[in-house]
Amino acid sequence: MTDIVNGLGRATAYGALGVVLLVLGIFLIDALTPGKLGRQIWEERNRNAALLLSSALLGIGGIVFTSIWTTYDDFGKGLASTAAFGLLGLVMMAVAFLVVDLVTPGRLGATLVEQEPHPAVWVTACCNLAVAAVVSASIA
Repeated sequence: MTDIVNGLGRATAYGALGVVLLVLGIFLIDALTPGKLGRQIWEERNRNAALLLSSALLGIGGIVFTSIWTTYDDFGKGLASTAAFGLLGLVMMAVAFLVVDLVTPGRLGATLVEQEPHPAVWVTACCNLAVAAVVSASIA
């Protein structure tokens, strides 16, 4: 019974940390794009904004998953490494976004939340997932 209680405690801690990192991902994408992201997705039904946010959430989720999966035997170290790699993933996604913005015409954030489908959204979404894969692969 003690193992179950300990497991539930660890799962709760990792789950809470994962939710915090996902919420930070939402704030990050919202900061990088003009307007309110929630309004664009839920009220205006903007598919570009939804794809962009979805890719960031999948990427962060993948990083958190990998970090938990390869976690240290020490619970505290595992929780700390999950937080560190999750934050690194968010920072690297933001850096990649800014680099893509520098090398493309116009303002990338504004392009990504246009109502009409735009291929730049797919490029940026793939960039989010690629960055997450690189960060995930670096976890050992």
